[in-house]
Amino acid sequence: MVDLSKDNNTQDNLSKCANGICLMRSNSSVRKRNNNNGAQVMAPKMGRMTSGVSKGLKSLRFLDRTVTGKEADAWKSIEKRFYQHALDGRLARDKFGVCIGMGGESKDFAGELFDALARRRMICAGNGITVEELRKFWEDMTNQDLESRLQIFFDMCDKNGDGKLSEEEVKEVIVLSASANKLANLKQQAASYAALIMEELDPDHLGYIEMWQLETLLRGMVNSEENTKLSKKTQTLTKAMIPRRYRTPFSRFLSTTEELLHENWKRIWVVTLWMTINLVLFVSKYYQYKNRAAYQIMGRCLCFAKGAAETLKFNMALILLPVCRRTLTKLRSSFLGRVVPLDDNINFHKLIALAIATGTFVHVVMHLTCDFPRMISCPKDEFAEIIGRSFNYEQPTYFQLLRSVLGVTGILMIILMAFSFTLALHSFRRSVIKLPWPFHHLAGFNSFWYAHHLLALVYILLVIHGYFLFLTNDWTKKTTWMYIMVPVLFYATERTYSLINESNHCVDIKKAVIYTGNVLALYMSKPPGFKYKSGMYLFVKCPDISSFEWHPFSITSAPGDDYLSVHIRTLGDWTTELKNRFALACQPENTQSRRGNLVRMETKAISDYEYQGGSAESWYPRILIKGPYGAPAQNFKKYDILLLIGLAIGATPFISIIKDLLNNIKPNDSESGSTSSSSSELNRRGPKRAYFYWVTREQGSFEWFKGVMDDIAEYDHDNIIEMHNYLTSVYEEGDARSALIAMVQKLQHAKNGVDCVSESRIRTHFARPNWRKVFSQMASTHQSSRIGVFYCGSATLSKPLKKLCQEFSLNSSTRFHFHKENF
Repeated sequence: MVDLSKDNNTQDNLSKCANGICLMRSNSSVRKRNNNNGAQVMAPKMGRMTSGVSKGLKSLRFLDRTVTGKEADAWKSIEKRFYQHALDGRLARDKFGVCIGMGGESKDFAGELFDALARRRMICAGNGITVEELRKFWEDMTNQDLESRLQIFFDMCDKNGDGKLSEEEVKEVIVLSASANKLANLKQQAASYAALIMEELDPDHLGYIEMWQLETLLRGMVNSEENTKLSKKTQTLTKAMIPRRYRTPFSRFLSTTEELLHENWKRIWVVTLWMTINLVLFVSKYYQYKNRAAYQIMGRCLCFAKGAAETLKFNMALILLPVCRRTLTKLRSSFLGRVVPLDDNINFHKLIALAIATGTFVHVVMHLTCDFPRMISCPKDEFAEIIGRSFNYEQPTYFQLLRSVLGVTGILMIILMAFSFTLALHSFRRSVIKLPWPFHHLAGFNSFWYAHHLLALVYILLVIHGYFLFLTNDWTKKTTWMYIMVPVLFYATERTYSLINESNHCVDIKKAVIYTGNVLALYMSKPPGFKYKSGMYLFVKCPDISSFEWHPFSITSAPGDDYLSVHIRTLGDWTTELKNRFALACQPENTQSRRGNLVRMETKAISDYEYQGGSAESWYPRILIKGPYGAPAQNFKKYDILLLIGLAIGATPFISIIKDLLNNIKPNDSESGSTSSSSSELNRRGPKRAYFYWVTREQGSFEWFKGVMDDIAEYDHDNIIEMHNYLTSVYEEGDARSALIAMVQKLQHAKNGVDCVSESRIRTHFARPNWRKVFSQMASTHQSSRIGVFYCGSATLSKPLKKLCQEFSLNSSTRFHFHKENF
């Protein structure tokens, strides 16, 4: 379902509003309003025959929910801030917003609220207000009387206090609301939207509107929302039945354990097997050296050191396999993809790295603090008799042990591994930590990437270290090279294959678009034989910037498209430089009117005929790609229902899936039949329904995939795809700072079918989704279904979403399977 079609009740109310709004007035009562001169202006009053208006007005608030808790606590916090910002016992107008919790972008809005409250209380606030006057302001803002809060909002708009709102006054409030909600595009179109409100509420062209007319518009909005909720009422009331095996505590515990085992059985058996192998290697090597003569001198320290070394050799070999991306992509389509958790390859890689660090620590500590001291302090006769043969009967000193081949290679390996492992930490790799100059370049993806390649030296040193063993002379028992030979050759072969075929990965740039929010979209030719599934990703390299750096990006084109596309957010040095280079080959698009008088600004690549003296491609940086590589989202077709969740640029893995579904929905050029046949074909191929939640904090982000959103609205007549856009920079519905924005959004969408926020045909929601409510509705709507939940975004939301999947899988008949994108 898409918020596209005009709701009948909304249309009825708006048509009444436009063609004689007096039909909704009550002639039996009037409202009195004081103007600046003390005169009373008589305005018609609406009859409250439904509870919809009350609910709508109750949601009109001036303070954040976090502020308006218990009255005593709320006022104490405001009073405390008053004394922090007041000067000589008076709070200035520009400090009012900070005092009541409307700082930052809402400062101007708070200033207008300050003026309206001062006019309402007839307070001369030129020099600020006292704490007693602030208390009165606070009482007005938190007044439980419905009409009182609406009157304050009206007073904000009515700056001259004549009881009428002119088009210019409406425009000014729209500008204030757009600024407070960081809606730059809407701010530019404030005049158009003010004219739209006047057109709807002032059908007689009087040049003004009154308070009761705004109230009428609010009533139409609330009625529309209530009808929408009513259509879902049966879904929310008919909660999915809880299976019997979850009803008693004991059966619930057994079932919970069973569910967790069923959900994680792939991880469990792989990790169990890995730990078992490590344990067997450690124990076998431990007892092997316990039965040797050297045990008499070095004791258990030698056993622990050699046991840890054996696990190190195994893990140093195994750690290469999870990063053989091409091989893993092939395995996803084999039977191993059904029994091995290939989606967790990076997590397994990190787990093995942790085991290597642990084994290294044990091995080094046992040697340096126990083995070596015992050996150099051993009586010479005993030393020569037991292990003298391994040292040519010369008892070494501590320093001689350190400067030996074993000591030097060991120290070098520790330094290189510590350096590489440190730069691989999240705080360094994501530039969370800020290092002082000249070490600031050590934080970032580039440092992580280059430092990881130093581990090739570690493998060379490891082979040397394993060959010059003190207590082992038989080369067949020096097994280090045996462990790592096959994995190293396998990994090297895959990397060499990519290097040899690198020339075949060169693509032609068909179009480049630079969007608001520092996003570069590249539309490239598809290389011959480049086959991929929706949800996969590829690596991109720009030799003009760096000859070695490859960066992963999700493919945003569908498999059926005749081109490849990626959307790149500039978050680091490499992506910023790439965008800057393409910006040189781009030109601004001519501003042109769009549906609903909306305007979009973007830059597009110069085409061949526009460029004089050569082709546009000659201006583009050279781009190479390699891939495609597998990702969790590529298996979306095995689920009954899809729940796709993307934060900001995290929407990219799912755009390809949406396009793939759309391509199955769209009628073919060779067929002119209805889309129902296409939809039924889609149902046989994959999910029956897809829900896409896109959460972003920048209005300009909606430009990235506006075409996809419009295609959903145009072609998805059977409600296969339900898209929900959330803009977190806008205050949630009911906040006074977004009240007029919500009114404009309703009118614009009802009249022109275009959302004023996203400038597409998909309605935009404000603030953040209530994820528990989302999962509850899906569990109720799709009982006994398998729902694939695919998430790409910040790790902060990953854990709550995974927990909700587990909770609703246990408490309903619906099964939620959570997947997070990893690169």
